[in-house]
Amino acid sequence: MQHDFLLDAIRAALLAGDKILSIYDDPLSDFQVEKKADNSPLTIADRKANEAITDILRNTPYPILSEEGKMMPYEERSSWETLWVVDPLDGTKEFIKRNGEFTVNIALVHHSVPVMGVIYLPVKRELYFAAEGLGAYKLEQVTASEVVALDDLLAQARRLPLSESHEGVVVVASRSHLSAETEAYIRMLQEKHGEVKLVSSGSSIKICLVAEGAADVYPRFAPTMEWDTAAGHAIARAAGREIYKTDKEEPLTYNKADLLNPWFIVKPVASKL
Repeated sequence: MQHDFLLDAIRAALLAGDKILSIYDDPLSDFQVEKKADNSPLTIADRKANEAITDILRNTPYPILSEEGKMMPYEERSSWETLWVVDPLDGTKEFIKRNGEFTVNIALVHHSVPVMGVIYLPVKRELYFAAEGLGAYKLEQVTASEVVALDDLLAQARRLPLSESHEGVVVVASRSHLSAETEAYIRMLQEKHGEVKLVSSGSSIKICLVAEGAADVYPRFAPTMEWDTAAGHAIARAAGREIYKTDKEEPLTYNKADLLNPWFIVKPVASKL
């Protein structure tokens, strides 16, 4: 099922990335920053990216749950067996800071499990994509005009995890949300494993770094929403990783009544970290 719509999701992510960059790269651009109800920032780039994604995904059979779209009540969502979960611009704070660490996230969720994911880093033109039964992949220097057939993308992409190795334990953490609990977790890893290297990054890039093997673990002891993690979760799962709740070895689930995620840890399946 998900393979049929993977190319649609990739096209949507790349086109959304183009919309974001047209604003990001314009020195005269006004980001038109607003505050949402939860005090998080919203820009014109968020809205333009959401329009680009919605224009493509609305032609599929599945409803769309987007951070920037209309929030449907759980009474209606609870009947959705399969749905798109979208964050048109993950890392709006990083976008505003102009540090390049923001992404476009698109996931397909089936029975609460993310079975397909696409994450695009517009500034670096890096694309991560995955689907159950297909695997997880990374493709660099990709543009929307080059996306014609899935087989062509697979032929150019590298399968995750990548074979590159590193010394010690590499922990990736949020650039904007390094909590006291995260610091305590890092100290615990140091006591158990000795050398621990900390890598800071923004948005869903952190999940991608664990999926590709550049980092060993990503602890998140701070609030996130389902659209922040769904695409990365699909990519992690296809790469032999998992996103576990911190209080029990159970994966995150999606399309819940409350769209807030519990705290979690991203790490390889059966890892001793």
